[in-house]
Amino acid sequence: MYLPRSILFFIDHAFLSDEVRGCYFRYVALNMLMKAISLDSQAVQRHRVTILECVKDSDASIRERALELVYLLVNENNVKSLTKELVDYLEVSDEEFKGDLTAKICSIVEKFSPDKIWYIDQMLKVLSEAGNYVKDDVWHALIVVITNAPNLHGYTVRSLYKAVQTSSEQETLVRVAVWCIGEYGELLVSNTGVLDVEDPMTVTEADAVDVVETAIGRHSSDLTTRAMCLIALLKLSSRFPSCSKRINDIVRHLKGSLVLELQQRAIEFNSIIEKHEKIRSALVERMPVLDEATFSGRKAGSMPAAVSTPQGAPPKIPNGVAKPTSAPLVDLLDLSSDDIPAPGSSGGDFLQDLLGVDVSPASSQGTNHTQKSGTDALLDLLSIGTPAQSSSSTLDMLSPSQDNKSSADVLGTLASPSLSAQTSSPVGSSSMMDLLDGFGTSPSVPETNGPTYPAIVAFESSSLKVTFNFSKEPGSPQTTLIEAQFLNKSPNIYSNFVFQAAVPKFLQLHLEPASSNTLPASSNGSITQKLRVSNSQHGKKSLVMRVRINYKVNDKDVLEEGQISNFPRGL
Repeated sequence: MYLPRSILFFIDHAFLSDEVRGCYFRYVALNMLMKAISLDSQAVQRHRVTILECVKDSDASIRERALELVYLLVNENNVKSLTKELVDYLEVSDEEFKGDLTAKICSIVEKFSPDKIWYIDQMLKVLSEAGNYVKDDVWHALIVVITNAPNLHGYTVRSLYKAVQTSSEQETLVRVAVWCIGEYGELLVSNTGVLDVEDPMTVTEADAVDVVETAIGRHSSDLTTRAMCLIALLKLSSRFPSCSKRINDIVRHLKGSLVLELQQRAIEFNSIIEKHEKIRSALVERMPVLDEATFSGRKAGSMPAAVSTPQGAPPKIPNGVAKPTSAPLVDLLDLSSDDIPAPGSSGGDFLQDLLGVDVSPASSQGTNHTQKSGTDALLDLLSIGTPAQSSSSTLDMLSPSQDNKSSADVLGTLASPSLSAQTSSPVGSSSMMDLLDGFGTSPSVPETNGPTYPAIVAFESSSLKVTFNFSKEPGSPQTTLIEAQFLNKSPNIYSNFVFQAAVPKFLQLHLEPASSNTLPASSNGSITQKLRVSNSQHGKKSLVMRVRINYKVNDKDVLEEGQISNFPRGL
């Protein structure tokens, strides 16, 4: 189907009209093109150059309508040329128009990027010109893409270092630069992985630290940026031994900060640098590669749909691969539906938002567990995004009564240091127990003559066995009282033993303090801890729980975790 010649004639002459009638005719012509694109996209593509000129029009209505039309015209064949035009205009556009223009450019780059190096280049240009207008999910996505491009780590950190020298007022650019310098600072200094398109440059360890120190000392830097700078400094203290003393001086200075979050981080990081040199290198290892497809899928599911492309093609993630459709399986956190996964189903991926760990599919018995070294848990300390105030992020994670906040996730928030420090206890062995103070003490479990429920083995590994015994509160069928019993099957004593649990939003969980934090060896004793779970969907949904267990054995921190879905019916 083609556009009638009369419409094409009107459109052609509308852009040639005199200034008196021009604005009105151009706006009408753009509206006609918006409707005509579904009939004959090639005919509209013929006016692409003129439409781009309308993006620069002095009339705000015409600019916005032209920008929407350009967005619909973008495809794999013209994305580079159209993006270049829009980025060039971004440099001279009015401040009130930069927000909309930036959002459209970022969306175009994410959806139609032909390769990662082009994606990174265009995003750095946008961050350099209008970084203060870039939303959090956009720069989070950029970091995810960077982590998934190991051959571009050196190129990216060098590009960011050069960009931040001239555009240090762009907050988002500074955040991404600081994060990359903290992760890949040694590549910046050693000029590792230099590409043919790069100009030679020399950066010393002191120069890299200068960027972070300048950012953390700038009055305009917000809490997120300063928290990211502190984490970058901790990492650089291990990567750059020659600058360790200077870095410690910067960190020590922030121990007197009036911002509680910064003060807490500074005290803990100062302790790590001065007293825990043996574990520091393991603590500040590079972040694990973030799952690009999972992040993009979650982001697509959490954001409102953008204007659809004329061909109706699925949007693309930054590497040019079509985004997967959202899985029909509903996540355990009950964020989008009232349904929950059946026991044994693979719903664990969504639990990464809950405890910040990788989850394998549940076993046929409804229990799944992994065992890893305690230093892995400390990687939560090096997460990306907005830092939580005080220790509220930890309480949000453990308390189902709090609304779970999305932060993209993977890349979403800076975990509270109190949670991260608990495994190796560099600041104090009682930090973990402090986490449980926010739950208060539940009433003692009353005796009941109601229905009885069989005990279950909730979790079992080669060295640890957890048994749940159940009872009901009289007159409250929706409330389940659980007594957890922990048994150590190994010949070694477990110290600093801490049990954590998390549940979906339709459940409310309260934990009482454990009977002890030392678990005797060879099943010669046990630790008990009482849990109280209220099910707002009693009779409709079953109990399900995610657990994490930390302890020390032979001065080594150990973390075990698993999913429990084999609860008896009727709970």
